[in-house]
Amino acid sequence: MKTIVSYFRYFKKELVFGPLFKLAEAIFELLVPLVMARIIDVGIAQKDLTYILRQGGVIVGFALVGIACSLTCQYFAARCSQGMGTELRRAVYHQINLFSAQQVSQFSSSSLITRLTNDVNQVQQAVAMLIRLAIRAPFLVLGSLTMAMMIDRTMALIFLAAIVVIALVLSVLMTCSSHFFKAVQRQLDRISQITQENLEGQRVIRAFSRQRLETQRFDEAAQASYQASMRVGWISGLFNPATQIVINLGIVALLYCGSFQVNSGALSQGNLVALVNYMTQMFLALVVLANLFVIFTKAAASASRIEAILKTEPAITGGITELSKDKDAVLEMDKVSFGYSEGESAIEQISFTIQPHQTVGLIGGTGCGKSTIVQLLPRLIDPTAGEIWLGGVPLRELSLADLRRQIRIVPQKAVLFSGTIRENLRWGNQDADDAALWQALTLAQARDFVEAMPQGLDTLLVQGGKNCSGGQRQRLCIARALVGRPSLLVLDDSTSALDYQTDARLRQSLKKIEGSPAVLIVSQRIASIRHADFILVMDQGRLVGKGTHEELLDSCAVYQEIVRSQTREDQR
Repeated sequence: MKTIVSYFRYFKKELVFGPLFKLAEAIFELLVPLVMARIIDVGIAQKDLTYILRQGGVIVGFALVGIACSLTCQYFAARCSQGMGTELRRAVYHQINLFSAQQVSQFSSSSLITRLTNDVNQVQQAVAMLIRLAIRAPFLVLGSLTMAMMIDRTMALIFLAAIVVIALVLSVLMTCSSHFFKAVQRQLDRISQITQENLEGQRVIRAFSRQRLETQRFDEAAQASYQASMRVGWISGLFNPATQIVINLGIVALLYCGSFQVNSGALSQGNLVALVNYMTQMFLALVVLANLFVIFTKAAASASRIEAILKTEPAITGGITELSKDKDAVLEMDKVSFGYSEGESAIEQISFTIQPHQTVGLIGGTGCGKSTIVQLLPRLIDPTAGEIWLGGVPLRELSLADLRRQIRIVPQKAVLFSGTIRENLRWGNQDADDAALWQALTLAQARDFVEAMPQGLDTLLVQGGKNCSGGQRQRLCIARALVGRPSLLVLDDSTSALDYQTDARLRQSLKKIEGSPAVLIVSQRIASIRHADFILVMDQGRLVGKGTHEELLDSCAVYQEIVRSQTREDQR
């Protein structure tokens, strides 16, 4: 909890003045029964209407001042809770963006979304209640007990007994319910996960007619969440009737014992009414206190989940070195290995060098390690053995921002964001002007269809660019990468949705760029890589061939088999 509590330092003023104004309201509330007692014992007893009206005015004044104090406290509570929630979301989102792909998978994206939204909301609500009620409720309980003791110490014992019994009931119920709150949050994670999977995979679900089964899976998760929430609600719901029984019994005891005191003259009627009012105030404060315990217990469970993110150190951190613009960015891999799990290797002992302005092909069967190599280049993951250099500098020593400016990856699955085409292209370079954007679109073979759109660069893309075809999305992603003028452009099977002619024109245009980047083409198509300066052939995590198309046809059996299989496919 220390990490979460540290965010209070931004809201010291709200944390001080908010509770103080709420405390002032509680003080005026405690004074009201005493005034009521005077009205009964003096005004009504003596039939003094002036006195009654004057004391009634005092009560109205107390109420108005209390309202002003309450509104001021509410303002400070809103500033603190909303501000802290904003700071927490910002910190959590920033931390998530520092995580490696493996760390995101470890938490799961659905759980991260739940923690960023629902869990922060729980903490935010607890902060608001902390300022508004955490001091007021205990103060009213103790204040009511103190005022009762000032009126009659014997009668105050009934208050003390009620507090002890209610505290015991509260501790038992909170102990029983506390571990259920984490279960509720886990069920919310599960619902988020299923929802995310269904929204992303809706085409596949419909293609396989899985709508009914997926709906059933969601219903089961929702039912599990409902049952977990009901268990918490059932236990928490016992508190109000339990405290009502105790308080009502306390009021009965007050009236019973107080009647003897009134008859003997030891206690006035007004003071007996004041004691009943204080018992009622104490009851309401204890109910609030019980609800606070529920809110704080939920918030504690959520805070621990948020803190788990904030305390997780990013697996990949950058250095401080930046590449000199005058230095050629040669990429070198030396005996690089990587395994996603301990004892297993996705790639082993991979070594190669890419010179500036070269075009290199990377090919191999499914699961041979091509995607792993692509992720290693911008340090989305780090090798478990070996070293990678760019421009003679180890990747670990380069700042991540500079490294990822130098190496741009265009994945097979085109990822675009809601906004205009111009805004998406400027992800590559925020300062790029329209001329640079059109040049990148021309090189990426995307200029024609963008110009054909009524609004051109100002055309709005929906989430994921779903209002464009697959080939259009891929070309826009290639153009976005080219806007940044990288030293190495990695096309990770990112022309799979393009026809052969467009693919060929794209490869030709990349060679015509002034100061053209080195290009690494990862592809399953021989046609896409056959004219590369050299080709790397992967098989079962190892580099089994390196050379030009003609050289590999003579020396590499794996490459020969790939060529034969695609030739047979073409003949069919």
